Amino acid sequence: MKRYLIAALFALPVAVFATDVPTFTLTIKNHRYEPTTLKVPADTKVEIKVINADSTPEEFESSDFNREKIVMPNSSITVFVGPLKAGKYGFFGDFHQDTAQGTLIAE
Repeated sequence: MKRYLIAALFALPVAVFATDVPTFTLTIKNHRYEPTTLKVPADTKVEIKVINADSTPEEFESSDFNREKIVMPNSSITVFVGPLKAGKYGFFGDFHQDTAQGTLIAE
């Protein structure tokens, strides 16, 4: 009985954290987002991996879906967004707002 209890306790975190969240990737290169338009499913929580391929930090930010997170040089972050209603949502790099602009389209 004790063995089964221990096995159940170790299995619990996997069951609790296992999710089917769609993952999308944005890359910051030359202070620009690639792709500049990212399509995601509406009414669904999504994971966005932001890779900073530049040698300077950037801040992934969106006033439209309320996210703000620094991405250090040559590293990545993960942000969870949504679920969002169908529509267009802007995001930008706060340190290079003139070039680092993008649109998230929930459809």
